[in-house]
Amino acid sequence: MNNLLLLDKRTQTLVEDYVPTNEMLIELVNFFSIFSDVTRLKIISALAITEMCVTDISRTLALNQTTVSHQLRLLKNYGAVDTRRDGKIIFYSLKHELLNDVLLKGVEFLGY
Repeated sequence: MNNLLLLDKRTQTLVEDYVPTNEMLIELVNFFSIFSDVTRLKIISALAITEMCVTDISRTLALNQTTVSHQLRLLKNYGAVDTRRDGKIIFYSLKHELLNDVLLKGVEFLGY
């Protein structure tokens, strides 16, 4: 097979410079995995509106409380949510509004 490049040197350099490093790509894969679960998407959508406790999330979204707790733990490990304790109750909120922006861009991409 011929190893002839059809790209000019300038374009080849642009592509090489633009493609993220493997380390950054792994971080991006981990970041986008936040959005790869229906329950997490529901929780992110709800937390984009207001901070909530596990009980409120599970009742409002009609989800099992154990499932909500598990997904919130994952979101916290991903660095996607913050917590605030008020007595015995822990409230969750999105760490950054950019998470909702990413979700909304996906909705826009799909044409909804």
